[in-house]
Amino acid sequence: MTIQQKIKNQALNSEFEFQASRSSGPGGQNVNKVNSKVQLFFNIQASQILSEEEKELLLEKWLNKIDSTGKIMFQCQEKRSQNQNKEITIQKFYDALSSAFEKKKKRKATKPTKSAIETRIKAKKSTSQKKQNRGKVDW
Repeated sequence: MTIQQKIKNQALNSEFEFQASRSSGPGGQNVNKVNSKVQLFFNIQASQILSEEEKELLLEKWLNKIDSTGKIMFQCQEKRSQNQNKEITIQKFYDALSSAFEKKKKRKATKPTKSAIETRIKAKKSTSQKKQNRGKVDW
């Protein structure tokens, strides 16, 4: 199963750990009573679904985001509902996962056109002329 298929099928859901806590988000007095903030933890090294190459790539790309226990954390406290925050957190995880596995395009070197070269040289000459005119004036 490719990583794109894993993302599409949300196959990693079984390996998530969730923690709920009080949110500082919207909700008024409800914030003080209900645990609506959701944190998603995912242990990359302990994953049974990811291959070794995929794990190495994620560990390399998410090096600064992984804590000392080897887990990565995503959180959401945007909504008043814990379920909505949980769905948003899962979506954030899969978006980050797909962007981590996205291959960057190689840059193709190109030459500037003749007209671009000419306009650059004309601009340089006019600038040079301007600066020469700023010299001392003999009386």
